[in-house]
Amino acid sequence: MTNDAGQPNLFAPEGASTGASTLNPAAGGYQPLAARLRPLNLQQFAGQQHILAPGRPLRQAIDSGQLHSMIFWGPPGVGKTTLARIAAESADAHFLQLSAVLSGVKEIREAIAQARQYKAQGRDTVLFVDEVHRFNKSQQDAFLPYVEDGTLIFVGATTENPSFELNNALLSRSRVYKLRALEMADIEAVVARGLTALEGEVAVDPDCLTQIASQADGDARRALNLLELAADLAADGRITQHTLDELLQASLRRFDKGGDVFYDQISALHKAVRGSAPDAALYWFCRMLDGGCDPLYIARRVVRMASEDIGNADPRALTLCLDAWQVQERLGSPEGELALAQAIIYLACAAKSNAVYAAYKAARQDVEQGGSQEVPLHLRNAPTQLMQSMDHGAEYRYAHDEEGGYAAGENYFPEALRDQQYYHPVDRGLEQKINEKLQYLRERDKTSTIRRYD
Repeated sequence: MTNDAGQPNLFAPEGASTGASTLNPAAGGYQPLAARLRPLNLQQFAGQQHILAPGRPLRQAIDSGQLHSMIFWGPPGVGKTTLARIAAESADAHFLQLSAVLSGVKEIREAIAQARQYKAQGRDTVLFVDEVHRFNKSQQDAFLPYVEDGTLIFVGATTENPSFELNNALLSRSRVYKLRALEMADIEAVVARGLTALEGEVAVDPDCLTQIASQADGDARRALNLLELAADLAADGRITQHTLDELLQASLRRFDKGGDVFYDQISALHKAVRGSAPDAALYWFCRMLDGGCDPLYIARRVVRMASEDIGNADPRALTLCLDAWQVQERLGSPEGELALAQAIIYLACAAKSNAVYAAYKAARQDVEQGGSQEVPLHLRNAPTQLMQSMDHGAEYRYAHDEEGGYAAGENYFPEALRDQQYYHPVDRGLEQKINEKLQYLRERDKTSTIRRYD
């Protein structure tokens, strides 16, 4: 097969045209239902109205045929590839597609060569790169000169956050569009189209259609694949609940270990704990377990929450979290997960304070920015006569021998930081009592007749 310029086409599937005018070819042989139903225009496209409603920048670019380089960022099955094809069709542009998983520098060069040929003929080229985040820095950089000089219109698709996965140089030359998981109503409409396309091959109860749409979890391709598989399994041409029970044995909820969904969910769990929402915290905990997250990872994060968001307002929280971690390590599932659930609910219900966390950060900042402050002489160790002769430890006041076990007026800071305060307890939980004690001790410092000035 050759392209419009008479050159071999290395990028299109066998039997498909590379011209944007035939985006949904009726290729011979078997085609998955999702491929047969790929939308040809925006009227058939499901969802994404936040970027495709009339008047939105992307909609205006597609309607006018004046395309720009762009990045489509979103979960699987929401139409990234289809949208790129529709955009190319609107601009009567040649459409080339690369997969970052399967392609290297050789394929990039061949794609650029084809784009140059079409440019010489006065026709634009849309180069669509699927999973662009899998290209390394040098591969991403290879596109930059040709995006800048207009040789090609670059369209990348990624399920990962472009801010972390793509070069700033490529991002600065492209506009990022965030695609969302499809709403239930959108998925139901896609499934209804799929059922129509099966042309009476199978019957299905309305409840089963709704269940298929729900199990798709916002992924149109998954919904159509489930429908097609259910049709293949259907006895006597009817999809029943028994059919779906056989088909839907594994969890289909999104959880990408190490990806955006992973970090979004642990963030939601942490914020629910901080916000004193035990039910929401428990939900996100179960979502992560359901997706295959290592419970020991959650255990480590829960210990962090105990120190960062509860702190000394309820010191028991840290002990409980460490105990839950130990239960998980010793007993495994399901006892360990139950102990973690107990700890998470306790954290969410406990008095909150980030005073320890804030104090730690403030002290670290002083250490990093303040240079090597000298230890005051009275606080230095004096194990030898030489050190004693140099006044190391001289006039140190042993707190246990002072009134109330407190050496009022004593300074324990380097001289440059005298009277510095990092820790500001809140008026909640145990920290309320801690605050009262510290205030009392500071008042004793102010009224003490003994004030050290080294």
